[in-house]
Amino acid sequence: MILIKYVFGIGLAALTLFSCNNEQSLQRYLVDRQDDDSFLKIDIAASLLQTDGNNLSQEEKDILATVKKINVVAYPIKGANAADYEVKRQELKKIIDQEQYKMLMKYGSNKQGATLKYLGEDDAIDEIIVFASDDEKGFALFRLLGDNMEPAKMMKLMSAIEKGDMDISQLKSIGSIFDM
Repeated sequence: MILIKYVFGIGLAALTLFSCNNEQSLQRYLVDRQDDDSFLKIDIAASLLQTDGNNLSQEEKDILATVKKINVVAYPIKGANAADYEVKRQELKKIIDQEQYKMLMKYGSNKQGATLKYLGEDDAIDEIIVFASDDEKGFALFRLLGDNMEPAKMMKLMSAIEKGDMDISQLKSIGSIFDM
């Protein structure tokens, strides 16, 4: 009986060691930046975007209802922190380059660009990540959390935002970093 307990204990310890992942998660990265004043941070419940001032169709409202929360973290380049920009950008890039994040789209040049990635299935996305960077202005990461978001439908919602049918004034302070 003691031998069984001993083997079980070693097996449990080995399982614990092998199940640990040394890669930093995006969630951990966002939590770690909450007290760092060199970053701008905004967390928005999607319900705040669902206002009466929006001119959204019922379909667009249904699409917006699949979004639960938006996290934004940005690192604007301001004088003294310019030296840290590339280190901080590479740290974040390493996280979103992990295998679990699937590529939707990438555009830009060496000095500025944006990457769109997601977690989940092709027709039922749980998390959308937009990482934009500009070597003169800084970088920003937008993380949309939701339930079964569909890429094609999310593009319709983006179209509504571009047309001005949706009030996104809560994101103006982050958006002012980039003129992309």
